[in-house]
Amino acid sequence: MLKINTYPLGPIQTNCYIIQDEVGNCLIIDPGEEGQRLISEIERAGLEPSAILLTHAHFDHIGAVDVVRDRFAIPVYIHELENEWLVNPELNGSTRYPGLPAVSNRKAEHVLSADGVMNVGPFTFETRHTPGHSPGSVSYIFNDARIAVVGDTLFQGSVGRTDLPGGETDVLLASIHDKLLTLDDDFVIYPGHGPATTPEREKDSNPFLNGF
Repeated sequence: MLKINTYPLGPIQTNCYIIQDEVGNCLIIDPGEEGQRLISEIERAGLEPSAILLTHAHFDHIGAVDVVRDRFAIPVYIHELENEWLVNPELNGSTRYPGLPAVSNRKAEHVLSADGVMNVGPFTFETRHTPGHSPGSVSYIFNDARIAVVGDTLFQGSVGRTDLPGGETDVLLASIHDKLLTLDDDFVIYPGHGPATTPEREKDSNPFLNGF
């Protein structure tokens, strides 16, 4: 059985997730800030990271990518539409906020281009392209554990913003409807900010999804 730990990081408290198996292998999803803290947590727990998975490349989700990648010598996975965003502060939005540092990383070792089942180290999971908040947003579905990590696509009681470059409201709502609300009602959905939720809860009470 997989275990998931949540680490709200940085000034925007972006959720980083560490998913581990029974023997201590782990995946790191969206190391957005506080790289040394993450490294310390992983080493303290005696975990062996297999990879970094990115839901998308806005600056608050990628700030510690290179620090963590280099410490553990692991690859990074991102959708092909946002690989350049890792490198370019103008694209990842870090230049929009005075007082915050510009974020620039190396490109990812692996790019995602189609939905499907992936094997990374000992982990098997499904990737679903869920654009709308950003063009290359991806959700990671761990069917056996009945959990989904969805970035800034869907939140408890809300949805991702679409006023940033590349955002599209109609596309976002279609992604949520077609790729996330089709999960079984008892799946636990882990968003990029805030608490976890379920498809059942969002179908029943999310005011942004009343049309669905």
